[in-house]
Amino acid sequence: MLRRTCAPFVFVVLALVAPVASPADELRDLVARLAKIGSCTSPSFSPDGKTLAVLCNLSGLPQIWTVPAAGGWPTQVTALDDQISTVAWSPTDPDVLAFTLAPGGGLNEQVYLTRPSGLALEQITEGGKVNNRLHGWTPDGKSLLLGSNRANPGSVDSYLFHVGLSRLRLAAVNKGVGSIEDVSADGAWALVQRVRGRGDANVHLVSLRKRADLLLTPHTPPGTFANARFSADGRTVYLLADQDRDRIAFARLPLVERDRREREEEEEAEEEGEAEEWGERGAVEGPYWKGGGPLEVIAGRDDADLSAFEITADGTTAALLWNVAGASQLSFLDLATGKETPGPALPGAIAGGLEFSKDGKLLALTVSGANLPTDVYVLDRATGELRRVTFSPHAGVFLQALVAPELVKFPAHDGLELSGWLYRPPGAAGKAAGPVVLSFHGGPEAQERPSFNSTYQALLARGISVFAPNVRGSAGFGKRFLNLDNGEKRFDAVKDIKSCVDHLVSQGIADPQRIGIMGGSYGGYMTMAGLTEYPELFAAGANLFGMINFETFFSHTEAWMAAISTTEYGDPATQKDLLQRLSPIHKVDRIRTPTLVLHGANDTNVPVVEAEQTVESLKKRGIPVDYVLFPDEGHGFRKTANRVRSTVAIVEWFEKYLKGSAPGSL
Repeated sequence: MLRRTCAPFVFVVLALVAPVASPADELRDLVARLAKIGSCTSPSFSPDGKTLAVLCNLSGLPQIWTVPAAGGWPTQVTALDDQISTVAWSPTDPDVLAFTLAPGGGLNEQVYLTRPSGLALEQITEGGKVNNRLHGWTPDGKSLLLGSNRANPGSVDSYLFHVGLSRLRLAAVNKGVGSIEDVSADGAWALVQRVRGRGDANVHLVSLRKRADLLLTPHTPPGTFANARFSADGRTVYLLADQDRDRIAFARLPLVERDRREREEEEEAEEEGEAEEWGERGAVEGPYWKGGGPLEVIAGRDDADLSAFEITADGTTAALLWNVAGASQLSFLDLATGKETPGPALPGAIAGGLEFSKDGKLLALTVSGANLPTDVYVLDRATGELRRVTFSPHAGVFLQALVAPELVKFPAHDGLELSGWLYRPPGAAGKAAGPVVLSFHGGPEAQERPSFNSTYQALLARGISVFAPNVRGSAGFGKRFLNLDNGEKRFDAVKDIKSCVDHLVSQGIADPQRIGIMGGSYGGYMTMAGLTEYPELFAAGANLFGMINFETFFSHTEAWMAAISTTEYGDPATQKDLLQRLSPIHKVDRIRTPTLVLHGANDTNVPVVEAEQTVESLKKRGIPVDYVLFPDEGHGFRKTANRVRSTVAIVEWFEKYLKGSAPGSL
């Protein structure tokens, strides 16, 4: 987070005095420098707007730091042995921070309270295997908004935790995965998003004082309705929505109030015991809603999805973050007039983490890019100044020398337009076709974007190009494209793998004898699908915590994950044949490609049984396979030492099989 000067000079001097190193040492040194590049995320303002709490991995894994919003020296708050996932400063108490910690990198996150000094650390969830989520605070700062599967492993219910009373109470029982997104200023109502299937969600209005659970977004699936927020007067709901359109837009809907007769009839119908129970929570004051009015799009684009928005506390202005083919554009919307004005040019391709200070004068956000590590910036709305307030270290790495990708478009086997980000080593353009690694993102309802990736940059530094496509089923290209891989359609997504290879070969970019494939999570599944469906196309593969057998995935993953994944992949109860046909494990005898497998022992999203099946099957068939298991990681690798080790293993693997050189083993 400190400013660095004269980086090229320092690097050259170090190179001149360093002893001659072996190729293996050179690779490890290169990867270590890239993997140690820091990042800062999750900005959260103090109540007075003068300080930000952020998550930075300067100590080797994400921990809480504070930094002045005007810029200045950072202060470390936590130094725990596990990664922190989220931090949220109380909106009213400058001495209280809430955060989630992931034990061993697993999904069983636990919620804690602490002070900006790091003292008085208190765990407020029960620990163990229970999955918990932190969604923020109530406006009055008295309660935390939580999600937990403590009552039912197959769903994530919504809870309020009263900090002063140390009391947890159920706010909403959810079928599927629920998240309590906002609470009205009077504390009477909550907006709850419920994901009933991947790629399909609804927003409900839930009373916190009476029995009322009202669907605000009726629709024919699939549909995206998310990030719901009350207006300042509590009579309107703002949200992300793609109702009756392909692209996600900024929308609002009015809340419709019950008349006095309706309220009296409902109260008379309640049983006395139930009335007393709810009465303990306080009498209903203010409006009593019976539902929502028609949804109205107030800002939408045909060429972009709205990825996020944030509204000032006074309810006058919304900051909008548009996703245009993977790149972010910031704008501001006057909620009274509907006038949208562009924000400042961003220093990197990708932005996120929007948060206004309480007075609305400052907007915090994260910015990153292929050659720009993730850092926190603050926009002064009065002056238009966008200042960087964290400075992630990049010792020994000249950022301007890192490779930025080119967006390319090409047709799939059926004519559908696909796109991807092509990274080529410096000077590769115009030269003969060379080694290329295809890298598939996770999700599948996610998106490959031009973010900083130390593995990509390490491969590029060793002369290997990277192509990171967005095949059908990827987010960021509209509702239709997102759902083109559901169920039986997944076979078309697998065919997109070959379309990627065909494009690279036809354009003279890839040597057909030196193509590799890799990916993490769902990208790991695509890797194994590519190796089984098109074994002749690939010289090497790297599967990072990916699925190979949908039957074992559904039986071993978190119950709530299994419940929402049936619409995406298929239902084990009724579509067993489909899941078998989609599972690479049943075609593993086709693989003839050397395969590297990396996994975290604490992964309960894609459990380690997936990696074990892959390794055992390949070993039985005499296929070269290496297995790297991280005992202190979950779904993905967060600790710096583990990221170094995984990247070294991946780069060495592809160097060995795509370039015919093995600089050394781990």
